[in-house]
Amino acid sequence: MAIETWTALTLFGIFFALLFVGFPVAFGVALSSIAAMIVYADFDTALNVAGQGLATGVEGTAFLAIPLFVIAGNIMNTGSIAKRLIDFTKIVAAPLPGPLAHCNIIASTLFGALAGIASAAAIAVGGTIFPHAKREKYEPEFMAAVNAAAAPAGLLIPPSGSLILFSLYSGGTSIAALFVAGYLPGMLWGLSCIVPALYFTIKNKYPREKVTSWSYALRATWNALPSLGLIVILIGGIVTGAFTATEAAGMAVFFSFLLSFAYRELKLSEIPRIFIDSVVPSAICLFLVACSGIMGWVLNYASIPEMISQVILDASSNKVILLLLINLMLLVVGTFLDLTPALIIFTPMLMPVFAQLGMHPVHVGIMMVFNLCIGLITPPVGTLLFVSCSIADIPFQRIIPRVLPMVFALIAALALVTFVPEISLFVPRQLGLIQ
Repeated sequence: MAIETWTALTLFGIFFALLFVGFPVAFGVALSSIAAMIVYADFDTALNVAGQGLATGVEGTAFLAIPLFVIAGNIMNTGSIAKRLIDFTKIVAAPLPGPLAHCNIIASTLFGALAGIASAAAIAVGGTIFPHAKREKYEPEFMAAVNAAAAPAGLLIPPSGSLILFSLYSGGTSIAALFVAGYLPGMLWGLSCIVPALYFTIKNKYPREKVTSWSYALRATWNALPSLGLIVILIGGIVTGAFTATEAAGMAVFFSFLLSFAYRELKLSEIPRIFIDSVVPSAICLFLVACSGIMGWVLNYASIPEMISQVILDASSNKVILLLLINLMLLVVGTFLDLTPALIIFTPMLMPVFAQLGMHPVHVGIMMVFNLCIGLITPPVGTLLFVSCSIADIPFQRIIPRVLPMVFALIAALALVTFVPEISLFVPRQLGLIQ
């Protein structure tokens, strides 16, 4: 057996074994990579390369966007920006039965478009809406499922840390093109949540809500305009080249502070806590990125992406079948591996396959992020399911029957994103960001 094959077996065998016994993902990536390097070289060389990989894994200013977006999300949580978006979406959702459920979906999409963090959207929007839903006798399992399913839309609609990571690990796909490409798929995600939610609310005869007055509607819209305008500033700046994605993250922090102080919802005494609360998620993500630098060295040195590419391409000559197999594999991976590590590990491995299939990298990025976002709401990992259950104060098992129809709707939407490339490519093509 060739040494490259032994290296691949060592790398993935140890990695998945460590995951199975509950080892932290970042340490699993580092240790399995070091073990795979020992197949190629001696122990001292493996440790030296591992040290270099940790250092080079987080080189580049683009990685600064990750902690900055986390900080911006925490500021928006504290500064009641979510509350103003929810008041606005109540006006939009009022004509529909069970308007609080649809309000949750629309508000999560808008808040995610500001913060770019799914958990922040789930906590901010769910934490605000759930007390109202409880008073109005909404089923808690249903509202928890809606909250969990809607939150990942913000990972597709810019600014998105996941799309930044895809850009870095795919070989430099344009971040601006990826950002604007996420708009239509992000809206499709929201629509895929609204359809099953609408069916449930009609079936259970949830009442519609009357807007109290035109003055209330105008006031709610006026209060939300500065937050909505922030989306235009961030994306407009990136698309026009006024600033990079990292600078956009800095602008998000600045304008979030500005809006929160203008709304008089943020105190100076709360700022240290915001930064402290941002340290842990930022550190976890960046440490994982650093450890993936070691795995990246092993993958490249042993030509593992090319080997995996050949195995997949040998499975079938039919592009449709190959894309179905890849999507199925990623859906399975997403059930036990969180989005960030899955994206970091599988992007460099699968890019040669997509290149052979003649797919545009921007389309690939949207498809992969859309697919792996579904994993955030599928057990057993299902990070957002646990977040929503904790907010709704219900056992984990009770949310599963309510979230499954939304998962199936999202898988159908994933098929559209996969086989209709223009859903991802139309907007960046119209803006001249891609050919």
